[in-house]
Amino acid sequence: MSNNPILHSTIKGEGKPLLILHGYFGMSDNWKTLGNQFSENHQVHLIDQRNHGRSFHEDEFNYEVLVEDLLAYIKHHQLEKVDVIGHSMGGKTAMLFAVTYPDLIDKLIVVDISPRMYQPHHNAILAALNSVDFSIQNTRKLVEEKLSVLIPEFGVRQFLLKNVYWKEKGQLAYRFNLNSLTENNPEVGEALPPFTVFEKETLFLKGDKSGYITENEEPIIEAHFPNSKIVTIKNAGHWLHAENPKQFFTEVSEFLT
Repeated sequence: MSNNPILHSTIKGEGKPLLILHGYFGMSDNWKTLGNQFSENHQVHLIDQRNHGRSFHEDEFNYEVLVEDLLAYIKHHQLEKVDVIGHSMGGKTAMLFAVTYPDLIDKLIVVDISPRMYQPHHNAILAALNSVDFSIQNTRKLVEEKLSVLIPEFGVRQFLLKNVYWKEKGQLAYRFNLNSLTENNPEVGEALPPFTVFEKETLFLKGDKSGYITENEEPIIEAHFPNSKIVTIKNAGHWLHAENPKQFFTEVSEFLT
């Protein structure tokens, strides 16, 4: 493990480190706008997790290795007492990191995910992504047409298309490691291990139109994160930071100061 490369990131601003972890199929670029805003008061680290964005590709993919990647990153950049924002899959990484290495974290922000186990539910997306043959779908337009067969939602297609890039002249590719993400899809829903606790201040943000955090999740959040509160972001689903960035920024800023 120790010889793995360091996660790719974009670092902006000065002050206390704030690490931001994207979700499944996402990348640090999705957080650029908010990252710029947070960088006025923090040293913001927009991180690509393994098999995503511009970070390295590995066959192995689960929360244990994602946590070790983050530990290696923090040591490499000689950071201490960091604040962490994690969205969805990134929130799962952040939660496991917090209960494993509590001394390295000051405040934790978990975005629209809870510690419980979630059934795999990205089958249509994975099928659509795997249906693309870049030797045939050799323009962005053709890739989108192919994806639209299984993904009717325009917004989801646009989100995924951000990962399509020109690997070389005339040759498109995905930035994420689709083989590993397909193979390890069940890992993404894994629960936080039982009886793990993070005592420090934690903020859970949920979208009012999202079903990932409901009243049913409140007891498990309370059990693992006794010093936590849950705040609802209005007019937003699972991508609340994109759908209501103004309230998102306000809630996070107030929590961090």
